Amino acid sequence: MLSIPGNHTRDCDGITRRELLRIGGSSILGLYLPEFLALEAKASSIAKPTDKPGFGKAKSVILIFLQGGPSHIDIWDPKPDAPDNIRGEFKPIRTNVPGIWLTEVMPLLAKQMDKATLIRSVSYTPNGLFNHTAAMYQMLTGEQATDVSPSGQLQPPSPADYPNVGCRVVEFKPPDVPMLPFVMLPRPLQESNVIGKAGNAGFLGRAYDPYTLYPPNADTDPNAMDKIQIADLQLANEVTRTRMAKRVELRKLIDSGMPALEKAVSNYQLDSYYEKALGLILSGRARKAFDLKEEPDKVRDRYGRHVFGQSVLMARRLIEAGTRFVQVNWPSVANGDPRVTAWDTHAANFGPLRNLHCPKLDSALSALLEDMHQRGLLEETMVIAIGEFGRSPRLGVSTSGNSNAPDGRDHWPYCYTALIAGGGIRPGQVYGKSDSTGSSPAENPVHPREILATMYHALGIPPDTVVTNYLGQPRPLVSGKPILGLF
Repeated sequence: MLSIPGNHTRDCDGITRRELLRIGGSSILGLYLPEFLALEAKASSIAKPTDKPGFGKAKSVILIFLQGGPSHIDIWDPKPDAPDNIRGEFKPIRTNVPGIWLTEVMPLLAKQMDKATLIRSVSYTPNGLFNHTAAMYQMLTGEQATDVSPSGQLQPPSPADYPNVGCRVVEFKPPDVPMLPFVMLPRPLQESNVIGKAGNAGFLGRAYDPYTLYPPNADTDPNAMDKIQIADLQLANEVTRTRMAKRVELRKLIDSGMPALEKAVSNYQLDSYYEKALGLILSGRARKAFDLKEEPDKVRDRYGRHVFGQSVLMARRLIEAGTRFVQVNWPSVANGDPRVTAWDTHAANFGPLRNLHCPKLDSALSALLEDMHQRGLLEETMVIAIGEFGRSPRLGVSTSGNSNAPDGRDHWPYCYTALIAGGGIRPGQVYGKSDSTGSSPAENPVHPREILATMYHALGIPPDTVVTNYLGQPRPLVSGKPILGLF
């Protein structure tokens, strides 16, 4: 059989995501995928377009989720006039937008700020001790976690979880072309041994789960994205040599006989879902999007020859091919070692940011904005870069029960920064304002739910659309209003 690798988790009917995309049995039309595509027909109705600014301007989203919580003061919101134990080591630099400053570790992004907007007043008050998993759950589902342990962690993923925002988006807005609706890469959401929380469809059902692209050795091999095997021939143990040969021939037929198959489809009045299912296989969109070798070396170099940079480049390729929602999770573990992988800079803040994390973020994010602008993709694609919280303004203090080095910063959900661009957002502005120490919003506080509401609004999905929770109780899609001042 020909399989496209993905999430192995089984849904309530006992079918895996791989099996949903499988060609098998005695006929090329023996697909499980039509049942998956038929879910389009049950997508909830969407209210009529409104006359509010920005409604329906976006068609797709790239969410760059900086799990671990990057320091807003040391990256996006410098405070050069604050005391030494707050402002830190990095100097502010001008951007190409008068009045907007970043820090010296983001020189490439500084040249692209005319394409993006900073929200410097993201803020929420945690319910008790708020560590990474609980904060990520709120940021990515719009719902506050109810099962927070004394350590701030949550239970592993559950069928009763609220769905990730990308799952909700593709529920209401399936792709217009035969393409994977929602892709998550290159690593799952993770804090310690809690893996994947807020990264799936929860009670919405496995059919809406993201297609997960987690290459082996993504944490240690900078070329891991080049080693992805998208068209692997996956064979069950019981497959005989004869059956293997037949399936190899089937794969050759699909790969080399596209025109003939496409003609065959056009000559028959197939059920629309079967036609879409076959179209996903025939179009080759996914295979082409995942092939980074098609990109010129100078483009790949611009994004950065590291897993994060190449993942962001792949996100652009997926959007270009028709994927509706791409979530790039980086780095690999929210509460990892900051000297190796993490934004969680308790033990050391300035060295890891200067030498490791910010150069990667700077190259990848600046390249994405520039590249998508040049290709005309930014007008209809919303790009958001955000973490689950920022870092404490004061150095060396404990704000979450964790210990911190003298130059370390602790968790800080009370005020931090998000970057947002495209999809109708007015570029080259700062929305909201933090106080003189970056401790709390001084103007226009923004709750994470309002960022999700803004995303839905831009995609033409009213945030107050009534949906049900896992108990079947009606509730709004997200309890927040879109930030109309961004459009």
